[in-house]
Amino acid sequence: MARLFLAALLLLLAPLVSPWAEAAESPAVRSPRATATLVAAADAVAPGEAVELGLRLRLAPGWHSYWANPGDAGAPPEVAILSPAGAEPGPIRWPAPQRIPTGPLVSFGYEGEVLLPFRMAAPAGLSPGDWLTIEAEATWLVCAEICIPEEGRFRLDLPVAAAGRLDGSLAPLFTSAEAAAPRPSPWPARAALDGARGSLTLTGEGLSPATVREAFFFPEEGGLLHNAAPQRLTLAEGRLTLALARPEGAPLPGTLAGVVVLTDAAGVRAAYAVAAPVGGAVETGASALPLWQALLSAFLGGLILNLMPCVFPILAMKAMALARLSGAARAEVRAHAGSYTAGVLATFLALAGVLIALRAAGIAAGWGFQFTAPAFVAALAWLMLAVGLNLSGVYHLGGAVGTGATLAARGGHAGSFMTGALAVLVATPCTAPFMAAAIGTALALPMPATLAVFAALGLGLAAPYALLGLFPGLAGRLPRPGPWMERLRQGLAFPMYGAAAWLAWVLAQQAGPDGLALLLAGAVLLGFAAWALGAAQRSAGRGGRRAGRALAGAAALAALALLPGLAAAPPAASAAEAGAEPWSAARVAALQAEGRPVFVNMTAAWCITCKVNEQLVLKAAPVQAGFAARNIATLKGDWTHGDAAIGALLREHGREGVPLYLLYPAGGGAPAVLPQVLTEGIVLRALDEAG
Repeated sequence: MARLFLAALLLLLAPLVSPWAEAAESPAVRSPRATATLVAAADAVAPGEAVELGLRLRLAPGWHSYWANPGDAGAPPEVAILSPAGAEPGPIRWPAPQRIPTGPLVSFGYEGEVLLPFRMAAPAGLSPGDWLTIEAEATWLVCAEICIPEEGRFRLDLPVAAAGRLDGSLAPLFTSAEAAAPRPSPWPARAALDGARGSLTLTGEGLSPATVREAFFFPEEGGLLHNAAPQRLTLAEGRLTLALARPEGAPLPGTLAGVVVLTDAAGVRAAYAVAAPVGGAVETGASALPLWQALLSAFLGGLILNLMPCVFPILAMKAMALARLSGAARAEVRAHAGSYTAGVLATFLALAGVLIALRAAGIAAGWGFQFTAPAFVAALAWLMLAVGLNLSGVYHLGGAVGTGATLAARGGHAGSFMTGALAVLVATPCTAPFMAAAIGTALALPMPATLAVFAALGLGLAAPYALLGLFPGLAGRLPRPGPWMERLRQGLAFPMYGAAAWLAWVLAQQAGPDGLALLLAGAVLLGFAAWALGAAQRSAGRGGRRAGRALAGAAALAALALLPGLAAAPPAASAAEAGAEPWSAARVAALQAEGRPVFVNMTAAWCITCKVNEQLVLKAAPVQAGFAARNIATLKGDWTHGDAAIGALLREHGREGVPLYLLYPAGGGAPAVLPQVLTEGIVLRALDEAG
C-alpha cells in the first residue's frame, strides 16, 4: 500500500519537476526597485524558427527605466544572449516612451510594467523532442531620486516541436508591446532646424483638430532637441506642426528621425516612426482653423435637436409655458424666452466644462457620456417622475428644495430657466445631424473655442422659443388661458411617466435586476415624498404642513441614498442580438479578409435615435434582404456602459456620440460613414455603392 501511495504521489509531482511544465518565463531577478524576467511568446519552438523573446521589467512605484534615447539622463536596457552558442538577439522593438520630468531635465522611458521584445533564431539543427536552452544577461538602469544600475542572468528551457506553439498566458504581453511600438507613419514628414528653433510637420488625410488632441516628438538621437521644452502643436485640416526647441550648438542632421506620439480626442495614444528630411524655413504653424464652420454646424445641429425624439418629454413643459404666455405683455414674453435660453446656454456650457475637465484628467468622455452612469440614469428617471407627479397635481409649488422637476414645472423665470436646463439634459442621448463634426472639432480646440461651439449648440436648441422674445406678437396667436389648461397640464404628465419608464428600461440594460430594483424602490420613495408634500400644501394647520414637509424630505433623502448602490451595481450581461455579432476591430478585419463586407452599428440602450433607426430601418425587410443578398456581416457595438474601444472608434470617425453606422468594403479598406438619421433608401443606396 505504501508503494502504491508513493507511486501515485510521484505521478502527481512529476509535472511540477518536468521541464515541460516550465512556463515560458524565467525565474525572476528581484530588487526593491524592479522585478526582471526573460519571457518567450511561445511555449514550444520549431527548428530554425525565430523565437520571440522579451525582457520584462516590473518597476516599483516611483521608479522608471529608459527608452533607446534616454533623453537628458539615463541609459537604455541591454540584452546579450549567452546560449545557444552563436545566437544573436535582434534589435529591441522599443514601445513608445513617456516623458519623465525630473527637476529641469526630462527623460524618455517607462514606468510601471514594460516588455522590451526582440527575436532570436532557434538553431536549425534541433529536432522535435529536444530542448532549447536560452541563457541571457541583461543590464538596466532604474531611477527615482537616485539612479541604480541593475543586472541579471536568465535561463529559459523551451521544448522543440515540429511547429511552434504560443504560450496563452504570455502571448498577450507581446501583443500589447507590439501595439505600443511605433508603426510606419502614413503621413509624409519634413523638418526644419535653424539655430535654437525647429519644426516638424506631418501632412495628409486624417490629421485635423477633430482627431488629434496632443502630439509629441521623441528624437531617435540625443542632443538634437531641447527635451524639456514644450512642443507647441498647431493643427489644420490635413496638417500637423510641432514647434521644436534646440540646445545651443546642437548638430544639424540631414534627417530628423524619431517617434511621433499622437493622442486622439478620446485619450488613446498611437506612435508613428518618422524620418523627416531637414530643409527649408522653420514653420510657425499658423492656424487656418475654420471655426465659423464649427459654429454654424453646432447651431444647425442644436436647431434640429428640437425635432429629435429625445426632447419630446420636455415639449410638455414647453407647451405649458407657451400656454401661460398667451396674451402676456411683450416684456414678459421676452423675459421668459430669455430665461429659457439662459437655462439652455448655462447647461450646455456646464456640460462643456465637465467634458473639458474629464479629458484634462485623461478620462475619455463624449456627448451623452453621463448616460453611461447608472446613477445618473436613475436620478433622471426620478426627475421625470417628479415632473409627472407635479403635472398630475399630486403636489404644486414644491418646497422640496433642489429638485429641478419642481422648478421646471412651476411658473416664473426659475421655471423657464430649469425647463431649458432639463431640455439639454434629456437631449444628450441624441446626436442630431451637423452635431457630430461640430462636437468633435470643439473638443480638440482651445477652451474658449470649445465653449463657443457648445454655446452655438445651445442657441440652436433654444432658437424656436427664443423667437418669442424677438417677435412677442407670436404669443398672441396662442389660445387664451382657460380651464383647458388644467386638463392639458394633467394630460402632459403622461409623456413624463413614459420618459421615466424608458429610463428604467435603460437602467435595466446597464445594471440588471438589482439596479432596477433600486430604481423602483427610489421611485416609491419619491412618490411618497410627492404625496406627503402635496398633503402638507393642502393642510390647514401649521403642524400638518411641517410634518408633511419633514416626511417628504426624509423620503427624498432616502431615495438619494440609493444612488451609491446603483453606481456600484454590477453591469448587466449584454444580450446578443439575432443576426448581429458583437463588434471588435479584430472581427471586422477578419471578416474583410474573408471577402465579406461588414456593416457596423454603434448604439446604446439610452440612445432613442439608435432605437428608432433599428426598428424602422435596419430591421426592415428590404434592408435585411439587402444584407443577405450581398452576404454582408453585421456587427453591433453597445456603448451603454461607455466602452473605451467604442469611444475611440467614434472619435476616429469624428463623432462624440452614438449612433454611428459604418459600412466596410470586402477585402479591406476604410469604411463609408452613413448619416445618423437613416432611411431605407439611404442604407440600400450605400449597399449598392459598396457592391
